[in-house]
Amino acid sequence: METNQARLALITAVAPVAWGSTYLVTETFLPPDRPLFAAVVRALPIGLLLLALRRQLPPRGWWGRAFVLGLLNIGMFFPLIFLAAYHLPGGLAATLQATAPMVTMALAWPGLGERPGSARVGAALVGAVGVALLVLRSPGHVDAVGLAAAFGSVLVSALGYVLVKRWPAPVDNLTLVSWQLVVGGLLLVPVALVVEGAPPALDLPAVGGFLWLGLVGTGLAYYCWFLGLRSMPAGVVSLIGLVNPVVGTMLGVVFAGELFGWAQALGMLLVLGGVLAGQPAFQAAVRSALGGRRARPAPRAGTVAGLRRDATAEERRAASAA
Repeated sequence: METNQARLALITAVAPVAWGSTYLVTETFLPPDRPLFAAVVRALPIGLLLLALRRQLPPRGWWGRAFVLGLLNIGMFFPLIFLAAYHLPGGLAATLQATAPMVTMALAWPGLGERPGSARVGAALVGAVGVALLVLRSPGHVDAVGLAAAFGSVLVSALGYVLVKRWPAPVDNLTLVSWQLVVGGLLLVPVALVVEGAPPALDLPAVGGFLWLGLVGTGLAYYCWFLGLRSMPAGVVSLIGLVNPVVGTMLGVVFAGELFGWAQALGMLLVLGGVLAGQPAFQAAVRSALGGRRARPAPRAGTVAGLRRDATAEERRAASAA
């Protein structure tokens, strides 16, 4: 059971690892200042492709739920993330996003009956501190729009994750992902056209960037993410999401020459330690190790350890008699 949980956690971690490349790909290859267009291209084509492969529409009674999930997890989350990135320093935006595990746990308690426990809450706090050390620099200019967008993205994603678990879908995971991507992408199309106008021209690097974000950063990532979300507690899955800034920081160091000092190294250790400490398989292994240590059986008589124990007891009796 613990092995299955650990394997599931590793599969779920594919999502934040893939998301960690989003900032670098966007800054390097995609057209500048077109966040809504980028959100549409990231969500809608891969969503339509998956829907064509699965060939299954929501059943009766599920159209409304599919709309709500697509609105929260894609249609609202993607624009709010981009809006926060354009209005806040990157480090501050990532630090605010690191509050997502705590918000998810807070909503999952009344919504799903998932009591987080002190270990998981502590892991979330340690992870948030680690993200702050990892990415937070001088605050720079901070405006109300950016702060509202950052906290809004945390709230809508946490609510969406809780509803995914509260409404068990009557379909496989790939079909559920396709519904959400199509709904979210279709909702974003008119908004992008009104706010940003006609789509920009795309060169070859931009096409490659969108293919990466669509196939890996969205299709594969959301499949792995919702696979974990449907099988593990929502708070546990949200903790795994803290791997995102770790990957983003390492890619920035390798490809963009960004600073990496002792504070960033400590932050990375705290983030990874918080993610690990919040996993049920790790907690079960620790409890098993501690329990085995407390319940270590006494050495049997006639063995070397047993003779040593008897000799030590005899010496103590002799000393007390003296």
